[in-house]
Amino acid sequence: MISFNYETAFSLEQADQISDWISKTITEENCNEGEINYIFCSDDYLHQLNVDFLDHDTLTDVISFDYSLGKELHGDIYISVDRVKDNAEDFKVSFKDEINRVMVHGVLHYCGYKDKTEADEKVMRSKEDWYLAKRDF
Repeated sequence: MISFNYETAFSLEQADQISDWISKTITEENCNEGEINYIFCSDDYLHQLNVDFLDHDTLTDVISFDYSLGKELHGDIYISVDRVKDNAEDFKVSFKDEINRVMVHGVLHYCGYKDKTEADEKVMRSKEDWYLAKRDF
């Protein structure tokens, strides 16, 4: 089950379609959907999580806490709406495209994709692009 939670004044448009799209992504990656929580928050909120849990004193757009059991995906995906807005402007893409990108990015981590090396980052970006192109909303 995919759920959307808000720690800031933000609300997803087309939440049902996004949930279906994420579910299809999980299935296409030969994984099973467990409990996945998306938490939309501010830069300050996510920065504090980054400091407290990952010992990183930096801003970021997304942090995924993975509780998966094998191919059954479970976890919490925190997304800074502030950072997504800024990144959308910086990358000259729509907010909708950027928020969808970080949402699928988080779940792709649960599917086993990494982004620590340049090669891994290239594969991750390719997968993001692939699934973004498959949206029907």
